[in-house]
Amino acid sequence: MLPAIPPSSRSITGVAHDLFGALDGSAESLKPARSAVLCVIDGLGAIQLRGHAGHARRLAGAMAKKDVISSVFPSTTAAALTSLLTGADPGRHGLVGYQVRDPQSGVLVNQLSGWEQAGADPSAWQTEPTIFERAIAQGRPAFAVGLPEYAHSGFSAATLRGAQFRSARTAADRVALALSLAEEHDGALVYCYLPEVDKAGHKHGVASAEWVAALEGLDAAMPATTPAGVGMIVTADHGMVDVPRSRHLVVDEHSPLQQGIAAIAGEPRMLHVYLDEPAQVDDVAAVWRRETEGAADVLTREQAVQSHLFGAEVTAEAEARIGDLVVPARGLWALYDGAAADQRAQDMIGQHGSLSPEELRVPLLRFGAFAH
Repeated sequence: MLPAIPPSSRSITGVAHDLFGALDGSAESLKPARSAVLCVIDGLGAIQLRGHAGHARRLAGAMAKKDVISSVFPSTTAAALTSLLTGADPGRHGLVGYQVRDPQSGVLVNQLSGWEQAGADPSAWQTEPTIFERAIAQGRPAFAVGLPEYAHSGFSAATLRGAQFRSARTAADRVALALSLAEEHDGALVYCYLPEVDKAGHKHGVASAEWVAALEGLDAAMPATTPAGVGMIVTADHGMVDVPRSRHLVVDEHSPLQQGIAAIAGEPRMLHVYLDEPAQVDDVAAVWRRETEGAADVLTREQAVQSHLFGAEVTAEAEARIGDLVVPARGLWALYDGAAADQRAQDMIGQHGSLSPEELRVPLLRFGAFAH
């Protein structure tokens, strides 16, 4: 059986639709609000939040049993944040992984931080309207609140088009600023980005002292009260798993997995594999299935698209960026391109990108005018 995201799952792609419905009073799942804040805690899965509820009493206290939705595939920031901020699956918005190959130039594009180096134009690469452009078209103020260094990044150019960018250093200051903007501007849509838990998880692992401290800090940043009429949604782009060294599968230069390979991209929990001769995909896939048995699923591009892993609709542009092979890791495994010799990736403990519930299931919490 091919891996798949259950089609009945409520998805992060629906959050934007619900927020606009709340602002015009037509939403079925959210109460009306005069302004709305979308607060995204990068890397905080629903399973991790429930498992550490004692360290996040405000967040966990707002989480009913049904307050869980699904991320997208790959369950990684570039793909999932873009889905939250466009309301589209990766197959439509085109950011189909952390790193993918540009089919025009053959250059690998890091879609979080490598736009300039790859010579990729974010506005041409990601053409779906953002929630901020939609807000502006409706005559609504639109703001994005993040760290100062994100103001002019290529990823921001792809995902924050239309927003007035505001910055603050601490999580508490970012949340406070977002709520203040929502209070001051009736009808506003305000986005607030909180990457602290994701960064701690990558470096130290989920449930490490550093990760718990980051979670406690974010919980403390949540407001005890919100301005009258302002609704706030708190969600995440994906969750995370800890990958032990014993579950590293390194595709080194002597591995049969390197035969016929032009490039390996994606990330350790979800590889895009590009072939020298795409016509040989079935033969190469057979080798990969044999050599990674138990550690990963191996799909051809056609299989991944037909099973709707990247969404029900996949544009021609997005499909061309998907690897000839799509390789999501199983269990707690991670796969590394030994030829790339990226020690930093192997030093990361917390990982994400694949299809486990820990990575896919994220909270959907309601505060202020949206509270249960």
